Amino acid sequence: MREYLLTLCITAAVTYLLTGPVRKFAIVAGAMPEIRARDVHREPTPRLGGIAMFFGLCAGLLVADHLTNLSQVFETSNEPRALLSGAALIWLIGVLDDKFEIDALIKLGGQMIAAGVMVVQGLTILWLPIPGVGSVALSQGQGTLLTVALVVITINAVNFVDGLDGLAAGMVCIAAAAFFLYAYRIWYSYGVEAAAPATLFSAILMGMCLGFLPHNMHPARIFMGDSGSMLIGLVLAAGAISVTGQVDPDALNLYVGSEKEAVHQTVPVYIPLLLPLTIIAVPAADLILAIVRRTWRGQSPFAADRGHLHHRLLEIGHSHSRAVLIMYFWSALIAFGALAYSVNSASMWIVLGVVFLSAIGLLLLLLPRFTPRAPRWMERFVPPRYRRRVSVAALAPEASTPASAAVAPGVSGVAGVSGVNGATAIGPRSRLADRRKAGTR
Repeated sequence: MREYLLTLCITAAVTYLLTGPVRKFAIVAGAMPEIRARDVHREPTPRLGGIAMFFGLCAGLLVADHLTNLSQVFETSNEPRALLSGAALIWLIGVLDDKFEIDALIKLGGQMIAAGVMVVQGLTILWLPIPGVGSVALSQGQGTLLTVALVVITINAVNFVDGLDGLAAGMVCIAAAAFFLYAYRIWYSYGVEAAAPATLFSAILMGMCLGFLPHNMHPARIFMGDSGSMLIGLVLAAGAISVTGQVDPDALNLYVGSEKEAVHQTVPVYIPLLLPLTIIAVPAADLILAIVRRTWRGQSPFAADRGHLHHRLLEIGHSHSRAVLIMYFWSALIAFGALAYSVNSASMWIVLGVVFLSAIGLLLLLLPRFTPRAPRWMERFVPPRYRRRVSVAALAPEASTPASAAVAPGVSGVAGVSGVNGATAIGPRSRLADRRKAGTR
């Protein structure tokens, strides 16, 4: 465990220290695209944060290769090299997209090629434990198709959810933490060495996200861009593929009897491993809803819009920070709920706890609809979101200039003013062009 923690800390430190210089490089290189209609930030912000994350990944793998116990992973398995090869390719495609905005189909092809590179080097699904059937060996073609599909789905799920400051990095960090506990339990408790690479990948992924988050929390100073979102999505998928397709259920020794009974009894362990989307269920749901919504409108599934889950949270009245925390909450509930179920599926307390926390999550989602309003004599002592809103007509005689109207607290319907609970991402950006001219050459 100490070597995993050391690898995590070094990965986080390298990512954190490199993000500042990468930000300056992105500004000089012109990787600061104009604000689009679907964006929620209000100032041009540099991308290319994935550069720092990639070098953090390289540092983590390099350090692990020189540690006493983790070096055995590199000696007995080619999976770390396969991960590095696929990560380098997908990172390069992401860097080009952050700078030049390449076509979506080209990115999709690059994702499939990166997954194919990992398959060629041995990072692939060899068999699947299926309840009631047993361990089903996959042919080379079946394993390749399933591996590529899982990689592409996971990458795009993470990429789709990367819409608010700190959202993608935080959600992937939560998923990586839960997955680390999955893989570490199989490796340490059951002595299955085949789970060691997935444990290492999860530790490095946590370090990449934790090192980047301080620069990416609201208000973000830099975005990870596609170079970062596709990279962390690939690393997460690689860990899931490694432990799912390489670990034999017979090695867990949880049973005495036939192979069908073995697989049936190990279902709680393999539910989150066979379905990596379980630990990124929120991004996956956003991905599915986006595809259905866009195809229903006759648009391309890759066409950008403002219908993602985080956009809807802002529209119903949540602030930027609260929307991110709510997404964190649901990700943690699903990921660690699956972890608890894999440890003890017979405990009713786990089910009741998940149900109770789900009720709390629903209450948080609907919180803006039930926001209480303080009496007028208490308004000066409470945050602005709890004060009574003043109509624009009532303030019209006092608002003699557009500037005075824009800074009036709690006013709704004025251009450039935030809505309920400080949701500043929604609304016109009438003065945005002036600020861009003042801040850039």
